[in-house]
Amino acid sequence: MKPLVRKSDAATAKATSDNGGASAEELRRTKSSPLVRKIAEEHGIDIKQLEGTGMSGRVTKNDILSFIESGTPAPRTAAPARPAVTQVEVPSAVGIAAPPAAPAVKPVTGDRVEQMSVMRKKIAEHMVLSRRTSAHVTTVYEIDMSRIAKLRDENRDVFAERTGTKLTYMPFIFKAVTDAIRKFSIFNAQVSGDQIIYKRDINLGMAVALDWGLIVPVIKRADDLSISGLARAANDLADRARTKQLKPDEVAGGTFTITNPGVFGGLFGTPIINQPQVAILGVGKIEKRTVVLTSADGEDYVAIRSLAYFALSFDHRIIDGADAEKFLAYVKERLESGQFAI
Repeated sequence: MKPLVRKSDAATAKATSDNGGASAEELRRTKSSPLVRKIAEEHGIDIKQLEGTGMSGRVTKNDILSFIESGTPAPRTAAPARPAVTQVEVPSAVGIAAPPAAPAVKPVTGDRVEQMSVMRKKIAEHMVLSRRTSAHVTTVYEIDMSRIAKLRDENRDVFAERTGTKLTYMPFIFKAVTDAIRKFSIFNAQVSGDQIIYKRDINLGMAVALDWGLIVPVIKRADDLSISGLARAANDLADRARTKQLKPDEVAGGTFTITNPGVFGGLFGTPIINQPQVAILGVGKIEKRTVVLTSADGEDYVAIRSLAYFALSFDHRIIDGADAEKFLAYVKERLESGQFAI
């Protein structure tokens, strides 16, 4: 007498046979919609490990989204054993897997949702890329800008009449930085695999804040320019950046960037390196503060000076801390001396 076989059992057995021995439970979960499988793949989730609430135990879109939003680590099956190799395999920086995407945030009643602009998306991508690429370290120096402030005040009106542009603190800072870069060429370099490329020209990027984002026009061969030349170039680029009149080559090719959060009142920050550069200098607010000084005869006294914090973020892959300290110390020495031809 033949044993009785139900239709459902026969169908399950046939499905198991046709799918390489997979269990009926696995089949129910893997046979979800293409959208669910795509979401699972993007987030590195083994869909067979989830409990589905759909028909026949299938994993639905709500199931997988709820799992992702819960923040629970994605379950994974054990990886198959790898054959022995005769040498150690070291993954390259390019081959490092991207971190899992952040879970989607659902707006609630009263929230306002706004699509990112093209510029904002590019800024976001560039900032994340930089943090993942460079080993960021920041060092901060306090620099006495009193002599520069006096030099600027004494020459501001004559300078404007002679050059047709205003004299700010930035040309002096640009000049001090380009002088420092000539002395410490590693700050004008780029990393290519296991090679360091020392750039010939010093192309100084200057971050300009816009109402709709941030842009970094570049002063090409900045070390060839005088204080007046730097002032004209910087003011022209900043003005045209705000009126959307920059040419593509005027925002490309930078080798070192300076950003100025101090114009908004910020004391200092930890700026993110503008790839593929290896350093960026943040200039804080220049303001009068009390400071303890020592006279020529060794007596301490309190004075009011124009001070600012300078924050240098550098790529620790190729720049050592000692070099960063020497670089900023040189910038400090140049600015505090006040020895600039206008």
